[in-house]
Order: sequence, then structure tokens, then C-alpha cells
Amino acid sequence: MSVSLKSKGSISTAVITGGHYFDVPGFHTMMRNLEGIDAYIQDMENFVADVGKVRESYDVILFYSMHKQTPNPKTAEILEQILSTGQGVFLLHHALLAYRDWEFWSQLVRIENRNDHDYFHDEKIRLNVTGTEHPVTQGLERWTMIDETYTLPEPTDCEVLLTVDHHRSMAAMAWTHQFRSASVFCFPCGHDNQTYVDPNFQRVIAQGIKWCAGR
Repeated sequence: MSVSLKSKGSISTAVITGGHYFDVPGFHTMMRNLEGIDAYIQDMENFVADVGKVRESYDVILFYSMHKQTPNPKTAEILEQILSTGQGVFLLHHALLAYRDWEFWSQLVRIENRNDHDYFHDEKIRLNVTGTEHPVTQGLERWTMIDETYTLPEPTDCEVLLTVDHHRSMAAMAWTHQFRSASVFCFPCGHDNQTYVDPNFQRVIAQGIKWCAGR
């Protein structure tokens, strides 16, 4: 018998990992402390297997995974189906770099060429709020934090909510778009616990999940 994911109005969120290392205690602690959000952290294999028969019951699918090879046909079919279920999709940090040669994922990220880039650890970045009226950035003002940066090309056909002006980073730091029936939020930040503990980062995560869920 499957377990119900509906709990007192909380947003049930599948958090998909795999293909890249991360600070497990730091990340789990951050996700557990997000008010009103029930995070079910799992690797891609468990998400695809869906032993509990709950995959389509999650309100939001948050990807914190970075598998490099184009997925096998079964996994690809399941990932594409998410875009027709009405579930929200959140792409966090290195998930933007997953499946670099898969056209579907590039459309999801809104960046066509994701092979030509560099990355830099422990960069001090100042984030500017450009989408001041958007629910994801509600209550935020310019802030500074330490994080890994990417020099990816800029996203297209999207609404940019946060930007940085840094010589070792792309300019867009958060953007949203609608893809098929899904509300999609992309957030390149979030490498390690230096970033996880930042209250503004946590606010973007929480409000991003809520926006993806239509709350």
C-alpha cells in the first residue's frame, strides 16, 4: 500500500540526486528546515523505479542531479512525462549541467549549448534582484554570498529574476519559464554548505518550490 504524500497542506517535493557529489548533511539539513515543504530526497534510480507508486503525486520535482550521459529510453520517457502531469520542475545548481547532449534537457534549462563553459569555486558574488514583483524573489534585496559560479551562455525565452555582475560567472542567476504544462524554475546557485546556510539562498529555494507548486 502506498504512503500518502498529502500532509496538512505541505508541498511534497521529490529531490533528485545523483551524478555529482555534495555535502549530504548540509543539504539534508537545509531541505528539512524549509517551512511548509516535505522534501523526499532520493537518487534518480529510485525516482524512476517508483516502488511506492507516488511519482505523479509529488507537487514539485527538484533536480539536484548531474548525470552526464543521455538517459536510457525508460528514464527519458519518465522525465519527459513530468512536463505533462502539471507538476512543477525546479533545476538547482549542477542540474543545469545534466544531460548536456540531450535536446530535451537543454530546452528545459533554456540554454542550448551547455558544453562550452567553465566553473569556479568559492567566488564572492553579489546578487541583484531584477524580478522584484515575482513570488520567487518576494521580500529579497541585493545580497552577497559565497558560491560556485558557471560561465554558461545566458538563458533565452525566460524571465530572469536574479543577476550577478562577475567576471567568472554568467549574468543570470535565477529564471523561470513555462514548458508544456510545467512551471519551471532554474537556479544555478547551491554548491555546498557555504551557500546552504545563507538565509537569502534558503528563501529563494522555499519560494521557488512554492511558485513551482502554484502556491
